[in-house]
Amino acid sequence: MQVDDALLTRLEKLSFLKVSDDKREEIISQLSEIVSFVDNLSDLDTAGVDDNFAMSDMATPLREDSPSCDTDINDDIIKNAPQSSDHFFIVPKIIE
Repeated sequence: MQVDDALLTRLEKLSFLKVSDDKREEIISQLSEIVSFVDNLSDLDTAGVDDNFAMSDMATPLREDSPSCDTDINDDIIKNAPQSSDHFFIVPKIIE
């Protein structure tokens, strides 16, 4: 995958981020390095590796499933939102 200015523009639109003009080349270079590193992973031969080689035989510990609501946490989270209404985040429409 080639990272170019068109892809960076698309990523900016999808992420609602703005990359300044003086940083564009640096960001494109860094993204290209990341993509090339991930491409190296597809070259690994994993034919002899068991599907669950990293899984543990121990069961996941269970806990009591009891509902609780701490409104102080909700208020702390909502106060950091750029826009909110009735304890919900207001976000721009992303589906075209």
